[in-house]
Amino acid sequence: MPVIKVDDIPNWVGKETGVSDWVKIDQERINVFADVTEDHQFIHVDEDAAKLTPFGGTVAHGFLTLSMLSKLAGGAVLVLDGVKMGVNYGFEKVRLMSPVRAGKNIRGVFVLAEANERGPGQWQFKYNVKVEIEGEEKPALVAEWLTMQFV
Repeated sequence: MPVIKVDDIPNWVGKETGVSDWVKIDQERINVFADVTEDHQFIHVDEDAAKLTPFGGTVAHGFLTLSMLSKLAGGAVLVLDGVKMGVNYGFEKVRLMSPVRAGKNIRGVFVLAEANERGPGQWQFKYNVKVEIEGEEKPALVAEWLTMQFV
C-alpha cells in the first residue's frame, strides 16, 4: 500500500493506486455471511436448488462482494504519511454487475478519482473501484467508494 505525503496527493488523482491479490469466495465464506446477515436465500446456500437456476450453482451475496472491499483495499489504496485513522465514508454509486459463483476468485482494482481536504488534517478520497472475477470478462461490481483519513 503506497504511503504518500499530503503534497503528493494531486499526483495520484486519476491514477490507479493498486490492484489487490486474488481472494477466494468459497461456499464456507458465503454460508458464514448468510448466517451473519440472516439472508439464507437458496441461491446462496442451497447447492442443489441453485444448480437449477441460470447461475448453475450458488453465488455470493452482492453485499458479501461489496463488503470484501475492505479486504481488497489493503495494499491497493493510498495511505497518508502520519495517518491516525481511516474510515469508510460511504458510496456515491454501487452497481452489482455479475454474480460471483462459489469457488471463484475476486480482486479489486482501485483508481483515485478525487481527493479533498474536508477540514484540517481530514482527507476524503473517492476511489473508482472495480471488482474483477478471475477468468471472466464482466466485473462483479463497480463502485465509487468514499473514504476518510485523519492525519
